Amino acid sequence: MKNIKSSNKTIGTILAFCLIPITGLALDIYIPSLPDMSTKLGATPAAIQLSISIFLAAYGIGQLLIGGVLDSYGRFRPNIIALAGFSLASFVIANTKSLQIIYDMRAVQGFMSAVIVVSKRSFFFDLFSGEKLKHYTSLFSVIWSAAPIIAPFAGGYLQTHFGWQSNFYFLGCFGLVFLFLELIFSGETIAFTVPFRLKTIGSAYKSMISTWDFTSGLLVLGLSYGVLMIYNMSSPFLIEKVMHYPATVTGNCAMISGLSMLAGSLVSKAFISRPFFKKMFAAAVVQLVLSGCLILLTLHVQNLYTLMAYVVLLHSSAGFIFNGMLAYCLTRFSQYGGMASGLTGGGFIISTSAFSFMVVKIISINSQVWLGVGYTALILAVLALILRTKWIEHARQQLGSSLVKEQDPILVME
Repeated sequence: MKNIKSSNKTIGTILAFCLIPITGLALDIYIPSLPDMSTKLGATPAAIQLSISIFLAAYGIGQLLIGGVLDSYGRFRPNIIALAGFSLASFVIANTKSLQIIYDMRAVQGFMSAVIVVSKRSFFFDLFSGEKLKHYTSLFSVIWSAAPIIAPFAGGYLQTHFGWQSNFYFLGCFGLVFLFLELIFSGETIAFTVPFRLKTIGSAYKSMISTWDFTSGLLVLGLSYGVLMIYNMSSPFLIEKVMHYPATVTGNCAMISGLSMLAGSLVSKAFISRPFFKKMFAAAVVQLVLSGCLILLTLHVQNLYTLMAYVVLLHSSAGFIFNGMLAYCLTRFSQYGGMASGLTGGGFIISTSAFSFMVVKIISINSQVWLGVGYTALILAVLALILRTKWIEHARQQLGSSLVKEQDPILVME
C-alpha cells in the first residue's frame, strides 16, 4: 500500500480540495447543453432531464454505501479506481447516441463521484485535527459551492463553440489529469482499517432514520435543493427555446443561481445564533409569499429579468434553509460520525432526485408561470414539514469540548 509522503501533504491537500466539487462539475457543466442534446438525440426534454436525476440518485446511493467500504479498504485505491471509472464513463457518453447508454454511464459517473468525494473528505479527517481540521472543514461548503457557479458558465461556452459532447470530453480529461496527479503525489491516509460489518451500519442507519426530526430534516434538505434542480432542468429550455437566447446566457444565468444559493448560505451563517424553528419557519413563509408574487407577475410579463427574479429571491431563501438544516442534520448524531455524514449526504441527494424529477414529470414547465408553480409545490412541502416538526433550542455538549456558544436545535414532538 502506497502511503502519502509527508513532503506531499500540502499538494495532496490541494488535490483533495480540487476533487471535492467534482459532483457539481459533472452535474452542472452540461446544463446549457440540454436543449441541444434533446434535438441531436431525438429525445424529449423530460428524457434528457432524467439523466440528471439518475446521476443524483447514483451519487446519493453511493454516499450511503461507500463510507464503510473506505474505512475497511482504505481511501487511496478506491479513489484511483473511481477516477478511472469516472473518466471512462465520460468518454463513453461523448461517443454514443444511445440514450440508454447515457443513462447507464451517468449512473456510473454518479457512483464514482460519491467514492471520490467521500474519500477526499476523509483525507482531511485522517491527516488533520484540532483547529487546522476545523479550518479546512469550514472551507468545504465554499469549495463545494464553486462548481454550480463556474461549471454552467464554462459549459455554455463549450456548448456554443464545440457542441454538447465537449462537456463530457472535458469531464473525462479532468478525471484523467487528476488520476495521474493522485498517482504521483497522493497516497493512502488512513491510519488503520476496521472490519466491514454491514449489520452494524444497518443498525445505525435504522436508528437515525427512525428519528423523525432527522428524517424530516433530510426531506427539507431534498426539497430545498430541489428548488435549484428544477431550475437546472427547465431553464435551458425556457432560455434557449422559449426566449431564444444562446447557451452562453443559460450558463451565465446558472452562475447567478449558484451565487444566489451561496448568498443565502452566508446569510444563514450570520443568523446561526437565532432560534432554529423561528428562522426556518420565517424563511419558508417569505419564500412562499415571494413565489406567489412572482407567479402573479409572470402571468402578465415574462422575460429574462423576471426569470432572474425567481432565481435571486427563491434560490437565496432556499440556500438559507438548506444551510441551517444541513448543519442540524450533520450534528444530530455525532456519535455515528461518518455514517451520519453519509446518510445525510446520500439521503438528501436521493430525495432531491425524486422530488425534482416528480415536479418536472408532473408539471410541464414550458413557461415561467409553471416554473413558479413547481417552486411553490416544493416550498409548501417544506413549510408543512417545518410545522409538523417542532424544534426547541438547547445547548449541545460536543465530544471533547465544553458547551458550544451556538445553540443547536433538538426535537420535541407535539
